[in-house]
Amino acid sequence: MGKLLGFLVLFPSLFIGLVAADWNIFSQKRENGVGSSLKNYCESWRMNVELNNIREFDVVPQECVEYIQKYMTSSQYKADSERAVEEVTLYLSSCCTMKGDGKDAWIFDVDDTLLSTVPYYKKHGFGGMKLNATSLEAWMLEGKAPALEHTYKLFDEIKDKGLKIFLISSRKETLRSSTVDNLIKVGYHGWKTLMLRGLEDEFLEVKRYKSKARQHLINEGYRVWGIVGDQWSSFEGPPSAKRTFKLPNSIYYLA
Repeated sequence: MGKLLGFLVLFPSLFIGLVAADWNIFSQKRENGVGSSLKNYCESWRMNVELNNIREFDVVPQECVEYIQKYMTSSQYKADSERAVEEVTLYLSSCCTMKGDGKDAWIFDVDDTLLSTVPYYKKHGFGGMKLNATSLEAWMLEGKAPALEHTYKLFDEIKDKGLKIFLISSRKETLRSSTVDNLIKVGYHGWKTLMLRGLEDEFLEVKRYKSKARQHLINEGYRVWGIVGDQWSSFEGPPSAKRTFKLPNSIYYLA
């Protein structure tokens, strides 16, 4: 008994660590059995998607679809997104020594950065089914995607600071009219250019297409102070912006 008490006195942090390690985003209560293990597994999967450790997945693991849906429609998703936006605002407070020549720029992605595709995925397996591009594009043509509140406010803040806003989307050029109408309808105004994928870009990887689009801006003399997007392919490859900010999205992966 004395030995046991001595062990507990000497190593209390061991037990604190074991309890803390059981925390997960969906429940702070200690649970036993398969349910707890599955929650931990799915949260670990989601986190590693965000860290870009898990790449180029076609579908969310079937056993995790419910958890991904729960996260992407939760207050936690909103809080995570708002925290990312807070970091952008903090960066903007001191980052940009603008020259007043109209060449200071900022880049936004469109889908799940300015507009939400969650309403579509709610009806199409929430990442648990392979993407049907024809179905998704038909939904985009309807122009009913809602604005993401956190980036809606940020968009205006960046515009009011005097930066030129460029929208670089992996959407096809054939969706231009519906995309512009959708953006305007939900309240986005005043961007400089909306870049979409033309026929010459259709077979490029998304990261190569967006890299090419950024190079075009640099060649035009723009200084890209930042990028906000929900996919790592929005940031990868040269030329890079001075800062990049990723919003959470574990429904799909665009390479």
